[in-house]
Amino acid sequence: MKAENRQPFTIAGATQHTMISNQGHPYRILISAPQEEPPSEGFPIIYLLDGNAIFATVVEAMRIQSRKPEKTGVYPAIIVGIGYETEAPFSSRRFTDYTMGNPEIDLPEQPDGSPWPEHGGAEVFASFIEEELKPELDYSYPVDKNNQAIFGHSLGGLYVLNSLFTRPASFKTYIAGSPSIHWNNEIIYQKEKMFLQQSESENISANLLIGLGEHEQWHHTNMGDLAKEMADRLQSCQGLNVTFIEFAGEGHVSVLPPLISKSLPFIFSANG
Repeated sequence: MKAENRQPFTIAGATQHTMISNQGHPYRILISAPQEEPPSEGFPIIYLLDGNAIFATVVEAMRIQSRKPEKTGVYPAIIVGIGYETEAPFSSRRFTDYTMGNPEIDLPEQPDGSPWPEHGGAEVFASFIEEELKPELDYSYPVDKNNQAIFGHSLGGLYVLNSLFTRPASFKTYIAGSPSIHWNNEIIYQKEKMFLQQSESENISANLLIGLGEHEQWHHTNMGDLAKEMADRLQSCQGLNVTFIEFAGEGHVSVLPPLISKSLPFIFSANG
């Protein structure tokens, strides 16, 4: 059979545009907004790091699961992918945006001997989200400012933890998939310690899901144990709802679809 009238496939209702940050960095912003009438408080909003890689997966998971919210616990939400000007799933710019520390300090040598990309820009990236991206979306869409979530995986998961520890009021729900805690780990441990001390005197109200694949316990970075140990320590934080999930049979990359699927009902159950 001869195929005729082939056309590019697009995700219904999704848009994308380029946003230049105040620092001059271009970001590809992908947005999917519900077609339903918004509730009086506005729609929940979910921000995705590595938007090029996971935006479509999250949008389709949301579209399917939110059809019958009374059974799935998933309700329509605005989904925002923060991506880069590339057709590849990932950009080396993520090393800058998702990591902390002094970029002048040398990191351990990469296994292949190649130099690391520029790093240490997490605070600048956080300011872009809070001071530039969020106001634009609040203006353009009916956003529930009290029900915002952020999802990141690997280095993105590390960024999510850093965001929780340094700006715990920025989001209501934090999803940290396979977080790269080993990256300059003394920095994230220091941030964690300060966060736990802060929680003793200030009201923390947030939800955290840490998820990773079963096979990551054998990762050369000890990623699985580091994530589980951090989740255990954070259980003592008053006002922080912590859930840890290890996905059977999954590795560092294959864990993404099941993690996304579990994250959606977690966002709504934790805020219900």
